Amino acid sequence: MADLSGIWLGTYWQQGVPTRFEVTFIQSGNTLAGNILDEGYLGEAQISGTVVGRGVSFTKQYLTTSPDLVSYTGTVSEDENYLQGQWQISRLSSGAWEAYRSEDNLTLELNNKIAQKVPVVS
Repeated sequence: MADLSGIWLGTYWQQGVPTRFEVTFIQSGNTLAGNILDEGYLGEAQISGTVVGRGVSFTKQYLTTSPDLVSYTGTVSEDENYLQGQWQISRLSSGAWEAYRSEDNLTLELNNKIAQKVPVVS
């Protein structure tokens, strides 16, 4: 099972218009929770969902701007650094989305430097 815990930067497209977002996933077993902050007027939302193998599904509920739940489904890349899939708001609207693990993950960055044998500068 993939581990999605951490900060991800992504984009979703609605009627061809991109909106960037930042999501923090907190994963316990196959359960996901966390927060999303959308660029622009939509603002902050809470998420809850599941991870099964390399599949991910979650719902997003905006805190103030919209009563409609947004459902996301997607797939985790083999290296667990990329997500892509589809989102849908009831039957009203749908589109594609993608997200990349944020480079702000210092543990991952350190492990990558160790694997590449790059000196760590203090």
